[in-house]
Amino acid sequence: MATQIFVNLPVKDLKKSIEFFTSLGYSFNPQFTNDMAGSLVISDTIFFMLVTEPFFKTFTKKEIADATKVTETINCISLDSREAVDEMIAKAVAAGATTPNDKQDHGWMYGWGFQDLDGHLWEFAYMDMSQLPQHVS
Repeated sequence: MATQIFVNLPVKDLKKSIEFFTSLGYSFNPQFTNDMAGSLVISDTIFFMLVTEPFFKTFTKKEIADATKVTETINCISLDSREAVDEMIAKAVAAGATTPNDKQDHGWMYGWGFQDLDGHLWEFAYMDMSQLPQHVS
């Protein structure tokens, strides 16, 4: 079995979060989605568990970060082209996201991101490995 990753993110309104990510073209695994959490499918091995704040609190004794005020993580996902990056951000903005940073174009790597409804930061990147700069050791 391939190693899988499940990133848990607290959300204030699960229904709105599911609608938001569905509008970006993502799906949710119904086996792991209920009124307390939604299993956002990024790929066969990458999942984000969008967890209601009350349920999330049962997993930690720490205070939950308010992602609209502090950065707890930046979630970066690769896409197949620069155009796909721009399209994803356009969909996100149309669904209510904001773009806190400008596009980043490093030639071989292109990226842009958004802040979701709960303030979580998402980056999408295209990497042209044929243009990867050669580093001298």
